[in-house]
Amino acid sequence: MSSPTTPAPGPALDGAATPLPRSVLGRLFAVVGPAAAPALRRQIARVAAYSVLQGVTFVLSVPALRALLDHDTTAAWWWAAAVAVSAAVTLAARHAQSMGGFRVGLATINALHHRLGDHLVTLPLGWFSAKRGDRLTRLVGQGTKDASGIVAHYLEPLLTGVLTPAVVLIGVLAWDWRLGLTLLVCAPVLYAVHRWSAALAATVDRRLDEAAAEANGRVVEFARAQSVLRAGGPEGLGWSLLDGSLAAQDRETRRRSRADAPARLLFGITVHLGVAAALVVGTSRLLDGADTAVLIALLVLTVRFAEPVAAVANLSTTLRGSVTALENIVEVLSERPLPEPTEPAALTEPADGKRGLAVELRDVRFGYEADRPPVLDGVSLRAAPGSVVALVGASGAGKTTVTRLVARFADVDAGQVLVGGHDVRDLTADQLAGLLSVVFQDVYLFDDTVLENIRAGRPTATDEEVERAGRLARLGEVVDRLPDGWHTRVGEGGAALSGGERQRVSLARALLKDAPVVLLDEATAWLDAGNQAAVQRTLAELSGRCTLLVVAHRLETVVGADLIVVLDEGRVVETGTHEELLARKDGRYAAFWRERTAVGGWRLDPAPAPESGAAGPAVPGQADAPTDAPAEAPTDVPTGAHAAEQVSEEAAKEVRTP
Repeated sequence: MSSPTTPAPGPALDGAATPLPRSVLGRLFAVVGPAAAPALRRQIARVAAYSVLQGVTFVLSVPALRALLDHDTTAAWWWAAAVAVSAAVTLAARHAQSMGGFRVGLATINALHHRLGDHLVTLPLGWFSAKRGDRLTRLVGQGTKDASGIVAHYLEPLLTGVLTPAVVLIGVLAWDWRLGLTLLVCAPVLYAVHRWSAALAATVDRRLDEAAAEANGRVVEFARAQSVLRAGGPEGLGWSLLDGSLAAQDRETRRRSRADAPARLLFGITVHLGVAAALVVGTSRLLDGADTAVLIALLVLTVRFAEPVAAVANLSTTLRGSVTALENIVEVLSERPLPEPTEPAALTEPADGKRGLAVELRDVRFGYEADRPPVLDGVSLRAAPGSVVALVGASGAGKTTVTRLVARFADVDAGQVLVGGHDVRDLTADQLAGLLSVVFQDVYLFDDTVLENIRAGRPTATDEEVERAGRLARLGEVVDRLPDGWHTRVGEGGAALSGGERQRVSLARALLKDAPVVLLDEATAWLDAGNQAAVQRTLAELSGRCTLLVVAHRLETVVGADLIVVLDEGRVVETGTHEELLARKDGRYAAFWRERTAVGGWRLDPAPAPESGAAGPAVPGQADAPTDAPAEAPTDVPTGAHAAEQVSEEAAKEVRTP
């Protein structure tokens, strides 16, 4: 099938070695996969049959019209019957291809959704960004619909615009080669105009798609940030960003319309010039004494030749939108996934019976972008089975990146990441997922019930096991306040719950899964005191039952950790326990702790009452000097092996899989 833009050969899907075909239909077959490909082939056959039958019906009208003009009644009746039968078969073929187009279009959308979903979960997390998120939102929603339109809406007029005129041209050549040759000359001219218009519009289409994706993201952002926007007023940043993105989309839409106009005009002029040339040749043939009836019939047929060809020009703009959507899908599916091992490592239970697995980084170097300094540079650390290891450091030191590499959200540039003694690259995605529970600071909950959101940690768990895990995570008091208890829907992203309550749900997932390694990107950083205490008690339940790797933003969270690793600019600068690191007066951790205790020592006191009841200006309060005494460690934080002794064996087994 000819397309408004002929794609250059690109990388194969999923990083395979075989390059993608150049044609739009070839790429569509590659994208939908083997499941939907047979239905797509059948639809192409139905449309092709209809297009050819329509051309045959037009050609049969020539001898029928000739017989009428020659007053040959018998022949006219026979040819009229042939035209009627051909027209009936053509109508049946049109109905079949129309119904098939809708069915295959829906099947294509379904196939694209599944293909994108299956591929996205294999990509490294470093690939995802806010900008790509906006484009993916548009791609999965409108983009898949646009791409399916190639089959559902545009395949019929495109094949009709090629095959029907081809059959008509063959018929005209058979009746009068001079007239047929005149029409044949139009074909390369039309193709050249088509290629020129495609090249002219390709860049404009890409810019319009990017502007539409940006506008889509800004609209979603505008809807979600209403409280902030209303507080800032109509002159705020959010309003200007939305206005700017919509204005940019409008500009690109107008630019595409301007780019389309000359190409469509030239295409239409070329088609009509071809018809005019055929009329001139036909008139000349009449003057030379040719069969009048035949020439009149052929000239009528020439008009039928022009109609489907001209219709293709009217589709160019909308069709290019579908082709652009398909190219965007191909671009995503061409991203290389994280490689899976050909021979996965064999996992075994620890011989010493310890809970948890060792987690180790060996001289790891990693960066998100090749042209920027690495985020981690030569990082080595080891978390013993069942221990609590805290990662401490300033913002941007690489703490969260360590946990993401353990979860294999991306592969290291150099070095090794090991879980249970196995390089994570030697484990399949399912194997590694079975070993880890991940609790990040930004918790996402599905628009489902509290019960089902917890069950995501272990889909096979019973309701009783889910509720036990929820109560261990201190969710019982939250659920008791909800209208439908455990069956209350939490809304999109968990909007019906507070940040602390969402964190408890996330921790309940970890308790339910009972994985040997838990990665915790400080869940208490922005919680109020009540929620923080509840979360800390839940962490104490986990301590000793698994290996805990904790990213700490609050130093008091990690005072009882078995090992504290201090990171600075992507390097390990200190390791030790809380007491060992405090003993190093000039160390980075000790400096952090002094800053923490200094800030904690400041407080606001009420102003003293005015002497003798005299009225005077109220003093808001005065800050006491910071105390030098170190702050007391909280008693309800995870304390490594010490906390494990405080957790009863009964509680430790409460949510374990039977």
